[in-house]
Amino acid sequence: MRKIIPLKNNWTFVKSAADASAAFSCTGECIDLPHTWNAKDGQDGGNDYHRGTCYYIKTLQKPELKDGEQVYLEFTGAAMIADVYINEVHTAHHEGGYSAFRVNITDILKEENHIVVSLNNDDNNFCYPQKADFTFYGGLYRMVNLIIVPQSHFSLDYCGTPGIKITPVVDLDRHKAAVTIEAWTVSANNVTFTINGDSQTVPSIEGHAQAEFIIENVHLWDGLEDPYLYTAEASLESGDKVNTRFGCREFHIDPQKGFFLNGRSYPLRGVSRHQDYKDAGNALTPEHHRKDMEIIRELGANTLRLAHYQHAQEFYDLCDENGLILWAEIPYITMHMPKGRINTLSQMEELIVQNYNHPSIVTWGLSNEITAASSVNEDLLENHRLLNDLCHKLDSTRPTVMANVFMLETENPILEIPDINSYNLYFGWYLGELEQNDEFFDEYHAEYPDRVIGFSEYGADANPQFQSPAPEKGDYTESYQALYHEHMLHMIEDRPYLWATHVWNLFDFAADGRDEGGKHGENQKGLVTIDRKLKKDAFYLYKAAWNKKEKFVHLCGSRYADRAEDITEIKVYSNQPEVTLLVDGKEFATQSNRIIFKFQVPVTGEHVVTAKADSCEESITIRKVAEENPAYTFIRRTPVTNWFDADDLKPDYFSINDCLSDIRANKKAGAIIDEMMAKGASDRGDVADAVKDNPALQRMMGRMTLVSLLKQGGADEENIRQINRILQNIKK
Repeated sequence: MRKIIPLKNNWTFVKSAADASAAFSCTGECIDLPHTWNAKDGQDGGNDYHRGTCYYIKTLQKPELKDGEQVYLEFTGAAMIADVYINEVHTAHHEGGYSAFRVNITDILKEENHIVVSLNNDDNNFCYPQKADFTFYGGLYRMVNLIIVPQSHFSLDYCGTPGIKITPVVDLDRHKAAVTIEAWTVSANNVTFTINGDSQTVPSIEGHAQAEFIIENVHLWDGLEDPYLYTAEASLESGDKVNTRFGCREFHIDPQKGFFLNGRSYPLRGVSRHQDYKDAGNALTPEHHRKDMEIIRELGANTLRLAHYQHAQEFYDLCDENGLILWAEIPYITMHMPKGRINTLSQMEELIVQNYNHPSIVTWGLSNEITAASSVNEDLLENHRLLNDLCHKLDSTRPTVMANVFMLETENPILEIPDINSYNLYFGWYLGELEQNDEFFDEYHAEYPDRVIGFSEYGADANPQFQSPAPEKGDYTESYQALYHEHMLHMIEDRPYLWATHVWNLFDFAADGRDEGGKHGENQKGLVTIDRKLKKDAFYLYKAAWNKKEKFVHLCGSRYADRAEDITEIKVYSNQPEVTLLVDGKEFATQSNRIIFKFQVPVTGEHVVTAKADSCEESITIRKVAEENPAYTFIRRTPVTNWFDADDLKPDYFSINDCLSDIRANKKAGAIIDEMMAKGASDRGDVADAVKDNPALQRMMGRMTLVSLLKQGGADEENIRQINRILQNIKK
């Protein structure tokens, strides 16, 4: 009989020691799992969180064992590079902080055993991730288990395998499924498989057993509507058993019509998720995972991109149970490392082997924005070909996908490697205008009508403290984030060929290198704050579009109480067709619309504004003030268009109205601008700094005027004027 014993309590954490042997004699800090040493310093900005080698130590009494029983240590998440010592014997080395691994410790056990786990999250050139816009937490941030199995048992040694593999093939016309079940064994002659009340006993040949079951009148796993799960079990005469849940579903993707689930059109519209919380880092408990799923269900999303690495099994299970459709990927991100090929292949193999049975997963992600800080050369292409081939070898039922950086040219040969593609676009935030997102997809789809294309990232940072009656890109206001997503929602709805779309991001997350938008160490593109306490207005925009079950109405601008304008816009999001607005208890107006309702309301004093839709209502308080509240503004800005009359500018000298490429062509002017832009990139973290020299990005930026780039970068009026004064002294 298999026993699984969580080793949750009474670990000693040692932050610094000469080696594992020395760490054992250190006093350290008594902690329980899960734990990360970067829960605080990985979220406070400065790009100075502790990256190095730390140690986890535990004393383990030898369990009572029957003859032939085997004992394994299982690590479900140990970041990033792990070395395991049992009684000072080095027993395991694992590279990759997001997948499970195990080590057989049977022959090393004494009556009292000393476990030392050395973990390293430092810079290197062979283990991903190394350059990415998130904090690389170190620690035993998922559970460690002791597993005891009989001598004859299901395999525990290969890539963290669950020991059982389920491949259902659904025949929609005949309402049945052919289910292939496989298991891998050690010292076993036969395996008994059971599915849906039916059992088969088959021989285990060279450690592998296989059977096929037919499920008549199959109950489909049908997304949000009916995520039905079957259970499969495999057992041995020794008493060892393994089981897994699985779902029977059919899906395909049409380059013109998008995603289909079980024979019907099922547009995938959702969000991405990082696995961290305020003050907890990535050391998440089951309660954290359940809270995240509650928020996702409230939003109404039907798909998640689990970025940028393998997530916890508890969360994949929740996605199975709740009918979410997943994009799963490895942390092959931003910068290709020639010495990292083996690591990409091992992380992909572990991802697929450990997660094959989850019906929620429909695609394996090869990489994310890998060309942002790397040129497309033969080594990078070959790495992707090998990953693609490995995915197809391990799983013939799911397509491969890439998330491509926005400046990657659409004719690049890397796009031909995966089965399908998606793009990360940030026009309207980092550079360019919102309409360029529309233009990009229209042009791509016209040029490549037979390619499947999706939208893997889009978003705008928002600090809920900042509000504006006239929001514009770069101001970090909650108001602009809402305006941005209104455009993007309509853009997506008008393009049904997009196989999947994922907002970046559902939650604000830690990126310790960032220092922008009034916060340190956070990427603020989330629809919800990192502590999950505040849902930004844009959250309710998508809830109005996607949540079909819960009637609701939401008044935007609840944090924008002080208003200097005489007539203010009151914006309402609702999934109901009609909204009535009341001001101080009196009906002001009623509108019929879809999702977005806008009212122009005079402001003369303090007013209670109420929105009603069907049986739902919500109220906010606004008040007239003489001047704008400075607390609402991150950077005080005024329109630049009329600052400089043509007569005021010396035409033979540079100005902010010149294109960036023309300014850079001049050695003196270019040096000034390059220094300024390097500082701006560093404020946005390691990734922005790493990609700033990307040739394709430079070409895109070169076509823009300097003033437009400065505005998008958040420069204030005086800084822009000062830069213009400097340029006006440099002759063309």
